Amino acid sequence: MLYRYAENRFPRRHARLRYALYGAMSLLACLGPVKSAHAGSAASTHRSTSRDQNPNQLSIQVNNDRLTLTVAKAPQIYLAGVIDADAPQRFDAMVKSGKIVSGSDVYLNATGNDIHAGIALGRLLRENAMTTHLGTQRLPRQSGSVGKPALCTGACAYAYLGGLYRWAPTGADRIGFPAHPANDPAPTNSSTAQQSPDELTSYLKDMDIDPAVLATLLTASSSDTAWLTADQMISTRLANNGRLPLIATYQLQDGAPYLMLNETKRGGEHRMTVQCKKDGITFTAYNSVGADHARQIVARSSRAFVEINHMESDSSQQDNAVVQDQAVVIIRTYPASQLGNLITAHTLGAWVRDRSSTLRYGFEFELDGLDRILKQYYQSCWTYAPWQVQAPQKG
Repeated sequence: MLYRYAENRFPRRHARLRYALYGAMSLLACLGPVKSAHAGSAASTHRSTSRDQNPNQLSIQVNNDRLTLTVAKAPQIYLAGVIDADAPQRFDAMVKSGKIVSGSDVYLNATGNDIHAGIALGRLLRENAMTTHLGTQRLPRQSGSVGKPALCTGACAYAYLGGLYRWAPTGADRIGFPAHPANDPAPTNSSTAQQSPDELTSYLKDMDIDPAVLATLLTASSSDTAWLTADQMISTRLANNGRLPLIATYQLQDGAPYLMLNETKRGGEHRMTVQCKKDGITFTAYNSVGADHARQIVARSSRAFVEINHMESDSSQQDNAVVQDQAVVIIRTYPASQLGNLITAHTLGAWVRDRSSTLRYGFEFELDGLDRILKQYYQSCWTYAPWQVQAPQKG
């Protein structure tokens, strides 16, 4: 397909140009998964592969060439083989030397019984705000081989949890946790080390993972390895697919209750605020996408709107979005009777419709699980401005 495209665009008398384009497009096709932004600046490539290491050690390959940084927006680190006891130290040395930089994309395809080493490696990943995926090393284009699915088990699975952003396995990639990691028999050689239940529990809590939730998944396994699906990992927050948990807070601002919903994603931040007033409520949505992108979205917009439970709310309000600093901002005012609908919704979204296409730009929050703080906020509003309304119940 790539070759036909190049050949159709350029006649045969331009063969050199055609083949140059073909080579460049083939290289782009082989680049590997493209993830979120990172402001890397290195232009060189450092590789450490299994060919020049002990096969019982973890192989570390760093792709930080100009093409990778241009297309993927972040260096790509491939960890493959066996996570050995010395792997965290070697990885840390590469971080301290600048060969591996913070915010990199880390692709895992490894095994290993040394859970302690996996935990230590995971802590290094979190300290450096790295993103974890399952993935195999890029193969040279000339090899003609097709990459195999990634397999991440044992120590690798716990290292994966160290990613600030963790992408669930896709395709044939698989991740497996030891079904009873704290009860494994004593190590049989010096290259492995047994972790204590306290160490594992502490690590999971530090990674913002509920140990009880993971334990439930592991004990349900009928084999020594608990193979988890992408749906299981996302629903239990073992994977977050580039999105940190939604945080809800409220405070008093000039005596009025002020609710803030905030969600950080790789490459941006989304925020909503709801402020109680004597005569109603003010709803404001902030989509932080960078000043230039925000101006482009607003300049091309036909209208901005808010959705409650996937339905547009009060379409009579046609005020367009505006740009504030790095964000696209949508402001709406509602009568007091709408407060209950806003805070008892399952989803809240804010969008800008492009005037020349079906595209829309914005975000949506899933509010399930925030019932307690939303109820407290509603009661505070009632005290501040006692409107004669009732909060509807979630259906």
